[in-house]
Amino acid sequence: MSEIILEAKNICLEYKTRINFFKTFKHTALNNISLKLYKGEVLGISGRNGAGKSTLLKVLAGIISPDSGEIIVGKNVTRSLLSLGLGFNLHLSGRDNAILSCMLNGMTKKQSLNCVEKIKEFSELGDFFEQPVRTYSSGMRSRLGFATGVLTEVDILLIDEVLSVGDNKFKEKAEKAMLDKIKGHSTVVFVSHSIPQMERLCDRIINL
Repeated sequence: MSEIILEAKNICLEYKTRINFFKTFKHTALNNISLKLYKGEVLGISGRNGAGKSTLLKVLAGIISPDSGEIIVGKNVTRSLLSLGLGFNLHLSGRDNAILSCMLNGMTKKQSLNCVEKIKEFSELGDFFEQPVRTYSSGMRSRLGFATGVLTEVDILLIDEVLSVGDNKFKEKAEKAMLDKIKGHSTVVFVSHSIPQMERLCDRIINL
């Protein structure tokens, strides 16, 4: 049996939104979710809209904390969440955001600067790479996010529907890059609405 690199135990999370002065709306996003992620595997997460897939990825990435339950992560394990523009500073250029993302994923500034031209080339953003991210379309932000995440070295790559955005040529390129990552023994958690794509890429699939 492969090494467990991350484990979620009895994860529960509820969102509360105030409707007016007297009422609040409550939504249970995650209800008693448990899973084990093994080193080197590709785990797919499927489910209808609103099932909690994106929320679960954010919890696994350590971006938000559950109301109850725990996430157990291996020692010195690094995680990166690829989501549409997640964490980008809209006022900074694509280049500056790429450098910051690399550094947040554990690279030194020198390593980040050395990697940034590869990110520019992979993202196919051209001159827009030097422009503020607020001027980007959703597809352009997705390209930047995917290129930054896939070209940095992390132990767990969490991907939230990023491969579903963009033209067919870029989708094929992104899928190939992900397959290369998988062959390099990266551990991946992958959310998608495309079951055929998940069946091609994943070792196993869980449904929320």
